[in-house]
Amino acid sequence: MRKTGTIHGVGIGPGDPDLMSVRADRLVRTARNVAFFRKAGRPGRARAIVAGMIAEGAREIAMEYPVTTEIPLADPAYNACLSQFYCEQTRRLRALAEDCEDVVVLCEGDPFFYGSFMHLHDRLVGQVPVEVVPAITGMSAAWTATGRPMTWGDDVLSVVMGTLPETDLVRAMQNADALVVMKVGRNLPKIRAALCHAGRADQAVLVQYASMEGQTVTPLAEAEDGPAPYFSIVIVHGEGRRP
Repeated sequence: MRKTGTIHGVGIGPGDPDLMSVRADRLVRTARNVAFFRKAGRPGRARAIVAGMIAEGAREIAMEYPVTTEIPLADPAYNACLSQFYCEQTRRLRALAEDCEDVVVLCEGDPFFYGSFMHLHDRLVGQVPVEVVPAITGMSAAWTATGRPMTWGDDVLSVVMGTLPETDLVRAMQNADALVVMKVGRNLPKIRAALCHAGRADQAVLVQYASMEGQTVTPLAEAEDGPAPYFSIVIVHGEGRRP
């Protein structure tokens, strides 16, 4: 039977290479083919995290997003464009695997937590072997950066997306004890307003570039109201039962 290569979705953590797992480090350093997502014209954050780790002579496969913010998220064209992109990248990786080549796909954070690799995984499973290496998430690095425990006792932790309508954000914020808000960016003013309506704004902290160079931790009340960098997360700590 003809051998087939394996596609490895490798979580490389929140940004600091020291926070990568031993398995992720080994796979990256020994890979013959390394694929990574990036915005056109940019080196890509995932590639930057592993700078100096990729073996000499390894093939680098840049998967450049066709859109990021150019088309509104609610526009059907956005989903259609990205769907075509993921299908094209799936074909590229599948062709390598069918040629008996293993491929390491670099995944910021954890591959199965709001990551782009999930869209490749769903298209590759059942076609070629796929393995996933879990990793520390960006939100874990963010709450660690605050220097405070995130949850206590019976606290309910909710993770919500800043892209949601404000009414949905308010409802989620009111129902959670501890809260992580991701996809902040241009949604920061809406997130701030929702936290105010939920009565949680005074407890909120904005963490930018967690575990990376330029990391900042700022009470949300003191943060500027303009768009936040891509690597931004809003944290509201739980204050639950303690012995």
